[in-house]
Amino acid sequence: MENKYFDLIKQTFDFPQEGFEVIDNNLFFYDIPLMNIIQQYGTPLKITYLPKISAQIQKAKKIFNVAIAKADYKGKYTYCYCTKSSHFSFVIDEALKNDIHLETSSAFDVPIIQALFNSGKITKETFIINNGYKRPAYLKFISELVNDGFINSIPILDNKNELSQLLKLCKKKVKVGIRIATHEEPKFEFYTSRLGIRQADIMEYYINDIKNSSKCELKMLHFFINTGIKDTTYYWTELTKCINIYCDLKKVCPSLDSLDIGGGFPIHTSLGFNYDYEYMADEIIQKIKNVCEERDIEEPNIFTEFGSFTVGESGATLYSIVDIKKQNDNELWYMIDSSFITTLPDIWGIKQKFILLAINHWDKEYQRVNLGGLTCDSEDYYNAESHLNQVYMPIVNEKQKIPLYLGFFHTGAYQESLGGYGGIQHCLIPAPKHVIIDKNEDGEITTRLFAKEQSFKSMMKTLGY
Repeated sequence: MENKYFDLIKQTFDFPQEGFEVIDNNLFFYDIPLMNIIQQYGTPLKITYLPKISAQIQKAKKIFNVAIAKADYKGKYTYCYCTKSSHFSFVIDEALKNDIHLETSSAFDVPIIQALFNSGKITKETFIINNGYKRPAYLKFISELVNDGFINSIPILDNKNELSQLLKLCKKKVKVGIRIATHEEPKFEFYTSRLGIRQADIMEYYINDIKNSSKCELKMLHFFINTGIKDTTYYWTELTKCINIYCDLKKVCPSLDSLDIGGGFPIHTSLGFNYDYEYMADEIIQKIKNVCEERDIEEPNIFTEFGSFTVGESGATLYSIVDIKKQNDNELWYMIDSSFITTLPDIWGIKQKFILLAINHWDKEYQRVNLGGLTCDSEDYYNAESHLNQVYMPIVNEKQKIPLYLGFFHTGAYQESLGGYGGIQHCLIPAPKHVIIDKNEDGEITTRLFAKEQSFKSMMKTLGY
């Protein structure tokens, strides 16, 4: 049996696969020669491959529109990108090339919306779904959108007090949505989501506070499952409840015409990932259609809010191994040149797994290792893959001319915001360089440095020195 690192990956997974291949014992990511990128920019390094963002959007739009056509579904499909997944301008600019709409989650999202309009990247007809708990500043920004003529700015009411505060600020009639407080998974620590309005209160709330108001109309019902869109009894049960609430409201609310099923399409976090996107879209559309037909209700327009799905698979985080430490007879540590806590906080915070692969030395034998970060925190490590409780890497030693480089892939969502991009990092480990990778009109790969490695001067300024 062969025991090279390449043989391990090939024997364990269907490899090569989309986005990954090995040429001359070096890993390529979406046809990008990663060793060339490392030689040019060094490590630690974050990269974003812009074409993957557009590819993901087009994939989802095609899947849902095909499902709608197959089911002869009467409603339309609208793709929204939830900006909280990654607020970077290059991400949103790439996403907006694909005729999409946007979802916000807090007050400071709205100035981004205004900046996008001022630069001609969106119009006042663009749907802006305003989610999240709305404090005074957020309500003020939303009202400015409404008063300025953003006719499809739809605040989703998260609690009963938001509407009265909003209507005091809005000079024009405002379209609103209601978020349903869904039940959580049985294994969760609490039964009902803290977000949204209680299911039993929605009808009474509509009749008492919205129905006879001349300043607002209900256009959308919002449904979100924290665990994402999965083929489970739990998901289908909650979706069915949501559709029935929509049907109940539609009977007394003619203006209601849209159902937002939230986000939740998963991304590849393992080379062994298996998910049938087409099947799930077909089942969702058919389920909504069936319930509406049974209830004699016109089928709603469907909105989704895909964040991680949009941007997650466009990102990668690259490190080099700077030291090898054997701490006892069984545990071998490969030390990376950064920190997991600061660069990939989901690894530390929720034990998230990403695709992990060596970038070079695929012709070397492999061994089981632990990966350690540079901070003094005992939690700054990675030692288990999603498909097994261990990590294997090529065998290297300190005398090799070319060190081992490794990459975590599909890391494009949330990590910068959770890690406090541009701010103070744990143990003052600097944020790495960030490189944007694109393709020009001739299909040639282009790169540009978006951000240099964080400097000590910027940290000292933040700290008041």
